[in-house]
Amino acid sequence: MKRAAFRLQPVLELRRTEERAAAVAAAAAAQAAAEADRRATEQETALAGAVVPGSLAAGAFLATMTMLRMAATDASAARSLATASAEQAELVRARWTAAAQRTKGLERLRDRHLQALRAAEDAAEERAVDDLVTGRARQALPAAGTTAEEVPWTA
Repeated sequence: MKRAAFRLQPVLELRRTEERAAAVAAAAAAQAAAEADRRATEQETALAGAVVPGSLAAGAFLATMTMLRMAATDASAARSLATASAEQAELVRARWTAAAQRTKGLERLRDRHLQALRAAEDAAEERAVDDLVTGRARQALPAAGTTAEEVPWTA
């Protein structure tokens, strides 16, 4: 007997491929967010460790303050980038979750299909066994019009 194929199998395979691609994208986005956070933390740490010398000429003091201001701006931009990367990683993770849910729904449909096939096979097997048993019982009955006597058992 030919088994009925799950008609949505190609769609299920496509969903699994989409889920794998979304998982790779989520991992890459999470790694990029972690790297951006690391760079921002490094810049903030370097800026916090900067010390302004107490006795400098006016030009040197002005140059030092300008460099610190630029470093603070760079650190602020790096932190903004890290925050944006983290938000982007969260959006990509949400897409991965949605892809996984779509895949799971189709897998449940496939499982139900397989259970229905097994139930149909079991029912067909039971009917075949019942037909065999009732067929033997009919063959064991005496022909119509004759009397059946029990034959006593002797040892």
